[in-house]
Parts: sequence; C-alpha cells; structure tokens
Amino acid sequence: MTSSQPVITETVTVRVVDAQIPRAANRQLVQVAVGVLIRSDDSFLLTSRPEGKAYAGYWEFPGGKLEAGETVAQALKRELQEEIGITIEDCTAWKVEQIDYPHALVQLNFCKVRSWSGELQMREAQLYAWQQLPVTVKPVLPGTLPVLEWFADERSFVGPTVVE
Repeated sequence: MTSSQPVITETVTVRVVDAQIPRAANRQLVQVAVGVLIRSDDSFLLTSRPEGKAYAGYWEFPGGKLEAGETVAQALKRELQEEIGITIEDCTAWKVEQIDYPHALVQLNFCKVRSWSGELQMREAQLYAWQQLPVTVKPVLPGTLPVLEWFADERSFVGPTVVE
C-alpha cells in the first residue's frame, strides 16, 4: 500500500459551505482520508451519508477521520473495511482540499484506489452507486464537487459534472 502523504505544493483554498451558519471559535482541522474507488471502465463509487450524520443523504466518496498516529493510507484501509466491507490493495495520494462546514473544518486527503478485494457491504445502511460524469445521484456533498471537477479536467469532460 502506498503510504505517502499528499504533498501540498500550492496554497490550499478553503471552500466555505453554508457560510450563513455560525461556526464555533477555535475549531481544529480534522484530517480525513477519502477513497476515490475507480473501476476499469473509469466509473467511480459514491456512497450516501448515513442517517444521524451531518448532511445525511448527501452523496460522497467513502472514507473517514484519521485516528492518532495513522497515515492517510492506514486510515483509508481501516475506514473502507469498516464502512463498506472491502480491503484495499493499494492507494495513491491524489489531491488535498479543505472544506469549512458549519459542523467541522476538514482537510480531505483524496486517494485513488483501483484495486481492492471483497464485495461491497454498506455497513452503515448507506446507499451506493457507480457513477460516470455527469453524476446522476443527488444531492452531492460540497466536498465531493472538487473531485468531480478534477475528473472532468483529467477526462477532458465538458459540461456540468452533476445532472441538474
């Protein structure tokens, strides 16, 4: 498993979501490992956020918070096993994005995953969908939108990345 952390070579822009909602003072930046699972046909996996979590029902790439002492790759392997029942074979650090949500300030460490074992099991009662651009599931979590834009750039896709 590739264990390198993404290297930030440019200033990270913080995307603010629901700016009209007040934030708590002195919030800590939460590190999150995010898996961008890609099949051989270039479709990618999106899962819905489970009930009881902020933005429940919104679609996102699976992943979760890093625990103390974990690398992004270690956290991603653990989270994907816990959430969707697969074991990743390899992951490649890809991009980093910071999102300021009303409930949390997060740094999303996106990793591409092209090899895994096991069958998808939605262990948090979430839904899943393999998607291509433009994605057809809605609503899409704001932290997911940059990834769709990056895919559009990589794939020379022109047009909206989400079906309206």
